[in-house]
Amino acid sequence: MNLRPYRDIKKRKTKQISVGDVKIGGDNPISVQSMTNTLTTDVTSTIKQIEELANEGADLVRVSCPDENSTKALKEICKHSKVPLIADIHFHYKRALEAADNGAKCLRINPGNIGSKDKLSEVVKSAKYNGCSIRIGVNAGSLEQDLLERYKEPCPEALVDSALRNIKLVEDNNFDQIKISVKSSDVFLSIAAYRQLSKKTDYPLHLGITESGSFVPGSVKSSIGLGVLLLDGIGDTIRVSLSDEPVKEIKVGNEILKSLNLRSRGVKIISCPSCARQGFDVIETVKKLEKRLSHIKAPITLSIIGCVVNGPGEASQTEIGITGGGKDSNMLYLNGIQNKKIKNEEIISHVVSLVEKKESEILNKK
Repeated sequence: MNLRPYRDIKKRKTKQISVGDVKIGGDNPISVQSMTNTLTTDVTSTIKQIEELANEGADLVRVSCPDENSTKALKEICKHSKVPLIADIHFHYKRALEAADNGAKCLRINPGNIGSKDKLSEVVKSAKYNGCSIRIGVNAGSLEQDLLERYKEPCPEALVDSALRNIKLVEDNNFDQIKISVKSSDVFLSIAAYRQLSKKTDYPLHLGITESGSFVPGSVKSSIGLGVLLLDGIGDTIRVSLSDEPVKEIKVGNEILKSLNLRSRGVKIISCPSCARQGFDVIETVKKLEKRLSHIKAPITLSIIGCVVNGPGEASQTEIGITGGGKDSNMLYLNGIQNKKIKNEEIISHVVSLVEKKESEILNKK
């Protein structure tokens, strides 16, 4: 008997495609991705940023390929990447051919701006030969002129029509390793477009609220837009687009999935906002723990609560819990059961030790 049916998300059934060794769609986990902001021609910096993103939990990384020098650099970059790379291509079809030849595992294109059908056919042929998938990227800011004239403005119907048109262009070349995005900076427009598209195709969908802004507003907009769609069971891979460091996009993306029980990588910290009842400095403790535990990959739940009002209840739902007490006397819980009292200055080192031990136990069982 499922005692928590309200936590179930019935994921929309989609086709499965491959981006290198990462499976997208079908029954596979929802992947998280970001995009480098280094110059692709700066091979060393780009490799370093890809490694940082992979260590943070990125499953895929997109790299911009605006010119021939960038696609040449991609060959060396791909050799050093821990995760499959997606080449971001606009306008010039030869960049797509070069990127596929040089190791990209997916080509992000808008077939409508690649050029003639013959050029698109060459891109698809190259993708087939090199084992690449293709992401059809539709964006409200760059819709085809005839669609803007027909609909007068970017709207869900215009984005969906563009996506379906471009899908057909690729399918006409006998190719189905496709994923699709219909992005907008407007949360409502994005949600409506993805909902409509999900009823018209079973290709996997790449979710995102594009140009969502700086860290705080962008994280909020993305959490709302992506969260609503994910709760609907829509979405197979996500990117949080922030005017900030790419690593933060991965952090937020993973947290969105963890909050919906769609991903279980790393430590999930439940903590209170703190108040006058707190027995220790909750805010600083959580900040330090997040930093000290950022290397943990195993799914572990941790509660850090400043007082005994909600502390015991939260601790009963986590593997490791701390509840604040009076006079430097806090209670440690293990699997919901009181273990021992712990002093304020011992909290961080003791919790880190327990989490690392727990991760070791989990990994040894595999």
